[in-house]
Amino acid sequence: MRIGIDLGGTKIEGLALADDGRELARLRVATPRENYAKTIDAIVSTVDVLEREAGQQGRIGVGIPGTLSRQTGLVKNANSTWLNGRPFSTDLQRALDRDVRFENDANCFALSEATDGAAAGAAVVFGVILGTGCGGGIAVNQRVLTGANDIAGEWGHNPLPAPHDDERPGPRCYCGRDGCLEVFLSGPALAADYVHSGGEARDAADIVARAPIDHLAAAALERYEERLARALTTLINVLDPDVIVLGGGLSNVERLYTNVPRLWRPFGGEVPVTKLVRARHGDSSGVRGAAWLWAP
Repeated sequence: MRIGIDLGGTKIEGLALADDGRELARLRVATPRENYAKTIDAIVSTVDVLEREAGQQGRIGVGIPGTLSRQTGLVKNANSTWLNGRPFSTDLQRALDRDVRFENDANCFALSEATDGAAAGAAVVFGVILGTGCGGGIAVNQRVLTGANDIAGEWGHNPLPAPHDDERPGPRCYCGRDGCLEVFLSGPALAADYVHSGGEARDAADIVARAPIDHLAAAALERYEERLARALTTLINVLDPDVIVLGGGLSNVERLYTNVPRLWRPFGGEVPVTKLVRARHGDSSGVRGAAWLWAP
């Protein structure tokens, strides 16, 4: 049995999977925000409940909103800031009294969809999360590709490719730079673009729903699709994946899967064979990928 833990900023989700991928038990609890010790306690408690419900002990994988530094072993780049600079892997393994595998949550998403999701069996998969932020992960032959610096797939803080004049320098990103993909392709970015064009303040889902009857919403969504196509074209040029899987709230926009590939313009000019698909496991992809860190 495998146990996946998805450690999010507001919730901790746990899932117990049989070796054939069947779900044996699931649990969600609130994340004890800003409290490192209680976060560890909550994960230990979640594992205990899952194992009692499944009736067996499992191998544990944990997806975290950040990564573990190879140089120090400490958490870095986590938006759950109370984890940063902490020996999370050491402390959690000690608390659970067993080996645990850790990975970035976007990488877990990519692994899940490459293993038994929308890109099952594909050799090279890029998983894109388009939600409150803009993240990504890479799976090659059903294994996570982390890279020498543990940042493979982290495309959200690269600049928007080939910016138009009215896109320069671009909005300021929380990372301190201007014009990152995240400030053009996240849900809040779509909402901000709509307001900038003269629309009233609305969330991304409402803008998408209004597109058939609101010319400002329709134009904002068309700009979003063209920007996403530019960003993914650059990705295809560099990685050339078999499948790109979308997750996060904006992955539910059905027209993306038709319109965006039509706008791809990769090097060489040929129509790309890369597929753009929606995540099969939705919000559960992260926790399933954490479980699949223990490969079959």
